[in-house]
Amino acid sequence: MSKPYHVIEPKGKKVPFILSIPHCGTDFPKELANDYVPEMMASPDDTDWFVHELYNFASEMGITIIYAKYSRWVIDLNRNPESEPLYNDGRIITGLTTTTNFFGKDIYISESKIPNKNEVERRLEKYYWPYYSQVQSLLDERKIEFGKALLWDAHSIRHFVPTIHKEVFPDMILGNNDETTANKRIIHSALEGLNSDKYGLNHNTPFKGGHITRYFGKPKNDIHALQLEMNKILYMNDAETEFNEDRANAVRSVLKRTFNDLIKTLESL
Repeated sequence: MSKPYHVIEPKGKKVPFILSIPHCGTDFPKELANDYVPEMMASPDDTDWFVHELYNFASEMGITIIYAKYSRWVIDLNRNPESEPLYNDGRIITGLTTTTNFFGKDIYISESKIPNKNEVERRLEKYYWPYYSQVQSLLDERKIEFGKALLWDAHSIRHFVPTIHKEVFPDMILGNNDETTANKRIIHSALEGLNSDKYGLNHNTPFKGGHITRYFGKPKNDIHALQLEMNKILYMNDAETEFNEDRANAVRSVLKRTFNDLIKTLESL
């Protein structure tokens, strides 16, 4: 059985750092191929487009990368498996097995295709938990070898999604569930590294980190987790349809600096 994720092993000297990219997948399993509106399935617009390409430098730094194969419309790897809301402030946010895109447009061809409880459980078992198991395995391996591990959960979002946020999104948003998912020194290192004259940076607002960050981040157990949400126009064109290499390289310089600092901070803990 094919795995619902891809793993890129480190090319450089291995470090206790795992990079997760759960929303870049665009594939749909064969058994679901006829369930979605065809033109929407051809370009699922809630995808974190090209994020795995943006972070293509990470493996050279000794970082292991795991990224999703399937679209978040199959099952959202960054949502609570019991469908409990991540936020309680009334914001609209897509669910574990969403039936609409961010703008409220139906993604299934008919109501009969909307997953029932049994189908949700099937998708959890086949697509969701294997991703979590692999992330946990990678973190455990690094902790055994280094005594600690860091998970960086990488995301991107449209410049403006009024159904979620009434204003345009900040350039970058570092999330750690109000400083509970990572050691404060690691959080400080990430904030210092991401801080630049070129990009704006928010901390835990409007996003605190999704389920992956909150699930894996156990700083008392020496496993730390951070989420970075990034505005798509930082590395794509203004229409958010194409990868922009010049913009991406500018962002990469900030990310590389941040990762170098984080690796040094991890070594000193």
